[in-house]
Amino acid sequence: MTTIQAGSESATTEQASTQVLALPAGPAQPVLLISAGPGDPGLLTLHAYQALQKAEVILHDALVSSAILALIPSGVTLIAVGKRCGAHSMDQREIERVMIAKAHAGLRVVRLKGGDAMMFGRIGEEMAALKAAAVPYRVVPGVTAASACSAYGAMPLTHRSLSQGVTLITGRGRDGGSVADWSPYVALGHTLVIYMGLKRAAAIQQGLLQAGLDGQTPVAIVGQASQPGHQRVIGRLEQLTSLSQTPGLPSPAAIIVGAVVQLADELDWFQSNDRLDWKSLNTNLFSAAM
Repeated sequence: MTTIQAGSESATTEQASTQVLALPAGPAQPVLLISAGPGDPGLLTLHAYQALQKAEVILHDALVSSAILALIPSGVTLIAVGKRCGAHSMDQREIERVMIAKAHAGLRVVRLKGGDAMMFGRIGEEMAALKAAAVPYRVVPGVTAASACSAYGAMPLTHRSLSQGVTLITGRGRDGGSVADWSPYVALGHTLVIYMGLKRAAAIQQGLLQAGLDGQTPVAIVGQASQPGHQRVIGRLEQLTSLSQTPGLPSPAAIIVGAVVQLADELDWFQSNDRLDWKSLNTNLFSAAM
């Protein structure tokens, strides 16, 4: 397996990037836009797993877990292109150019994204770029963070008695700053799931309170759902800032706001379960649940 760390100052990486973009154009191979899910390899779809086994080049985000990357066969070229905590390893336009050039070089290209590729992942821009370059593509959906945090955090996003709807939103505005107005997202009988909000917890808490949400509203932060580092902390909206500062709270994490959070302790199946096998895709779910 060849690994290229995008954004590196090494001559090897610079030469590789130049070679990619200089390859002659030809009939393009389809690019597969693959969702890696929340991190547990067992939650990959069969389409996603098969794509990883057949790929020749994989451009992957920083949020793709090491356990997922470990499934990739030797001989595949891995290019790390993700963004995390403000650290950008490759510009978005450069990602698109590399995908297109590799596809036109006749290589089987996978663009691998954490969670569900269609959720907060700029995949629309990549689809548009591939379409404009006449490169065929296929999208494979996956388990998004909201679903994973809900399931492993033991709090259903909807509940007949507590929540009749759910809204998914990022914790930052379009310009990368704070969300200016939270009032459209505050409703009775509704669950709110906030992606990428851990570092903006204070602004989120203030915004929701100003929008009229009761400070006693249950909230949870679920980090690394489905992975060995999984952690869940629970409190009230008025405590969100302090909850976000819990020592060792892992990232990525999602914030869940709403009455369904109060079910977490009662319905918990995962938090204290030490019988789950993290090392194999052949986990016996029935024995693990006993």
